[in-house]
Amino acid sequence: MKDMFEQPLFPPPGRTAREDTAAVMKFYKLPKAFPREVLDEAARVKDLMRETEDAKRLDLRKKFIFTCDPVTARDYDDALSLETDRRGNRILGVHIADVSHYVRPGSAIDREAYKRSTSVYFCDRVVPMLPEELCNGVCSLVPNEDRLAFSVFMTFDRNGEMVKREFAKSVIRSKARFTYEQVMTLISGDARSSRFSRTSREARTILAINELAQQLRTKRFDAGALDLEVPEAEVILDRNGEMTGLVTRPYDESHQMIEECMVAANEAVAKELWTRGVKILSRLHEPPDPEKILLLRSELRGLGVKMGNIENPKVFAQFLKSIKRNPLYPTLSTMILRSMKKAVYDSSTIGHFGLAKKYYAHFTSPIRRYPDLTLHRQLAAYLENPSKAKVPPKLLAKWAEHTSEREEIATEAERGLLEIKKFRLMEDQLNSRQILDYDAVIVKCTPFGCFVEIPELAVSGLVHVSLLSRKFVKFNESDQSLSAYGGGSWHIGDRMKVHVAKVDFKQRRIDFVPCAHRR
Repeated sequence: MKDMFEQPLFPPPGRTAREDTAAVMKFYKLPKAFPREVLDEAARVKDLMRETEDAKRLDLRKKFIFTCDPVTARDYDDALSLETDRRGNRILGVHIADVSHYVRPGSAIDREAYKRSTSVYFCDRVVPMLPEELCNGVCSLVPNEDRLAFSVFMTFDRNGEMVKREFAKSVIRSKARFTYEQVMTLISGDARSSRFSRTSREARTILAINELAQQLRTKRFDAGALDLEVPEAEVILDRNGEMTGLVTRPYDESHQMIEECMVAANEAVAKELWTRGVKILSRLHEPPDPEKILLLRSELRGLGVKMGNIENPKVFAQFLKSIKRNPLYPTLSTMILRSMKKAVYDSSTIGHFGLAKKYYAHFTSPIRRYPDLTLHRQLAAYLENPSKAKVPPKLLAKWAEHTSEREEIATEAERGLLEIKKFRLMEDQLNSRQILDYDAVIVKCTPFGCFVEIPELAVSGLVHVSLLSRKFVKFNESDQSLSAYGGGSWHIGDRMKVHVAKVDFKQRRIDFVPCAHRR
């Protein structure tokens, strides 16, 4: 994998901010456009919708089904419903866009989708896996339009145990498109929200789904799932595409509701096929290596954080919960994530350490992930004739290697652009002399100064020792701290207000100054 800061990715002199995304795409060899044969095929694919009149699909168009996505979402590949049976059990419906109906194996669209394997999400554009006619058109579960779906029905008892799972090709008609923010106002009981009446059917359904989701979430963490979710920094652009700042998007109960429903559906499909003898493209996340755990333990000790026997998943989960309020949490979570193995696609084994799931695969995002599309095809084949669902092991292994590689490239490209934008933001403040103050946390002390991190931006940099005090400052090896003669000390975890002093793109370094030293 390429170093994301290797030239010419990181901005050379003269490259404007508006050219950054194109540079990143070129560096990672991401496609700019779809081949003509793919576009021609996509223009004709909408005619396949006519087949629904004769297709043997479950008609759910009268059911209350809705979507919930970010405000900026353009494609909607999952929708939810909830009903109860005669015993009072809850039947959660997760309805996923039936991309496999439109993207047939071996077609031009399919070949290009496999080549890309995933959509890439930048702050100013998306490099999609599928042409717009599909991802934003006939496959997108927009409200008040008939759409083809693959539905997963999971029956849960009062304890949150899944007692039944069923699958069906369906036709749905989403009744509403909600945003995370709208759903969160309902969940939180915000009286200012006029979107919902808490006694309406839509409100009752959402609240019931959230109650189930939180129950599933609690059970998952009790089983040893790892809670490493941190708010994401999102680049804000003006009308001309220039960056104006970064904001942190919360990961609240509305996001958790959707996540738990998708996790449940992914698990249900994986378990159904794997336990029936059908090998699939699983989502594998192995436990961390003992050597990396030892190294992590040493690093955390240097930050004043003690770990227990985290080789035990449940102990690990409790440890993560205990550090949530630590001011170093963003840094700690990053260190912990780096010590763990990456989740990949695999053809021979299954299991997800981070989610505490024995069976797991990706099913819920076929618009943007090729592994999900392959799972749709296998499940459809299995429902028709179980013997048709099996894929040759060598082909599965090929898919696993290719899709894992493409996912890693997409992740590195997205992170690379975000890192560039953060440096741009700091540089713009210096150039415009509109320098902002930030709350920072000391994450490391050295003889030449202390390194700080700004949690809200996930940006780190150095405060030089000469800026801490006019007196001589000594580095204390025993507790990795700094202290000045005549008073003043700086320890790991201490908070400090800083502003940017220097941005060095070539050295990939940002220097900060305590706000008391503003010039």
